[in-house]
Amino acid sequence: MTALMIQGTGSNVGKSMLVAGLCRAARRRGLSVAPFKPQNMSNNAAVTADGGEIGRAQALQALACELPPHTDMNPVLLKPETDTGAQVVVQGKRLTSTRARDYPHLKPRLMAAVQESFARLRAAHDLVIVEGAGSPAEVNLRRNDIANMGFACAADVPVVLAGDIDRGGVIAQIVGTQAVLSEEDNAMIAGFLINRFRGDPSLFDDGYALIADRTGWPGFGVLPWFPDAWKLPAEDALDIGAPERSGGLHVVCLALSRIANFDDLDPLAQEEGVRLTMLGPGRAIPGDADVVILPGSKSTRGDLAFLRAQGWDVDLAAHIRRGGHALGICGGYQMLGRSVADPDGIEGAPGTDPGLGLLEIDTVMTGDKRLTETRAVHAATGTGFHGYEIHIGRSDGPDRARPFATVGPRPEGAVSANGRVCGSYLHGMFRDDAFRAAWLAGFGVQAAGRYDASVETVLDALARHMETHLDIGGLLGLAR
Repeated sequence: MTALMIQGTGSNVGKSMLVAGLCRAARRRGLSVAPFKPQNMSNNAAVTADGGEIGRAQALQALACELPPHTDMNPVLLKPETDTGAQVVVQGKRLTSTRARDYPHLKPRLMAAVQESFARLRAAHDLVIVEGAGSPAEVNLRRNDIANMGFACAADVPVVLAGDIDRGGVIAQIVGTQAVLSEEDNAMIAGFLINRFRGDPSLFDDGYALIADRTGWPGFGVLPWFPDAWKLPAEDALDIGAPERSGGLHVVCLALSRIANFDDLDPLAQEEGVRLTMLGPGRAIPGDADVVILPGSKSTRGDLAFLRAQGWDVDLAAHIRRGGHALGICGGYQMLGRSVADPDGIEGAPGTDPGLGLLEIDTVMTGDKRLTETRAVHAATGTGFHGYEIHIGRSDGPDRARPFATVGPRPEGAVSANGRVCGSYLHGMFRDDAFRAAWLAGFGVQAAGRYDASVETVLDALARHMETHLDIGGLLGLAR
């Protein structure tokens, strides 16, 4: 029946983690709590039980609330397709694709869906914890805003402003935000907190007091750095905090420009016997790579051009000739084939591009998007596993006679004649402990982790960490 909103002084200040921790802390106190983010921009999406998609961060927050993900938790999802355009997903379903300059004209229409979803959550739960997007200090975007103060004012939800001290300049972040906000928007802010402090928090006592004095806002604490944050599914591909390891199976993931659903890799990063490298642009595929993963992409043909611009097509062919392995997931699977055709211009300009030619398949983009949770059986090991599909396009060709997996009687994915190149539309396969163990065993690696149990453990630890260092009772008491 009540709600509280966490906004940040900028992008990537830890809002998603703070909301997840607050959700779990509230749940541990016996409250029925749900997460909500009016608008998210991410190509890292989760399939919901009601057959839609939401941002992966809201799926994690739902887990923290012990709820299944639902499209009402993130009613507007923007999935970037180019530097200036994005697909607009509303309440789980694709509405349109639009250029950034045209998006503001859609916002009044989208606010109705945002308020509708929020009202349903508020009616069903004791507490809704809302996450803002970017920063309210972007006052040039305030008109028709649905993500930060526009939503907070419309729904009468109090705001706590989070600053990230690890970036430096946190005093200016918070005081400066107050300086640029309107009187109406400042009135919605009920306090502030400091995130990601490394070292002794008491060293910031004077700065903390200065912020409170300059703004007149009460502080709710200084949260020290949470070292296990990397073990939670990342919202941004750059946040995949794979630990540095000198040995083990070397898995290299190509960090494509429109990389999507990259949290597929999180479970591998936690395996002691795996060394995961997120390979950025301008770097060659290492000669000691054992497996190269081509991840999902929001723009398959665009990322094919990006991949070739890095010289990765040449590196990948050499890697396969040396006896290396490759796995393409969703868009990466499509890239491995002979061609990718988009006759209707669904992901960009209409046309057909040659693929990498490592799988004997061809892909045609189609207007219908497949969104479903899936139970499959890995063909090579006979291991059953859970995954999900979230893609457009259909792929077919001779290598489909050697499927990666089967879904009921249906073959899924493809495997090359030499067995070293595989492709599948199934995301989330590595989250399944049995599949991950069987897949790693094929490379002589013994799996040690229980991924879902690990995420639950980290969420509980995060809630305890926040209870120790923040005034959680005071924060929850703000909700109205």
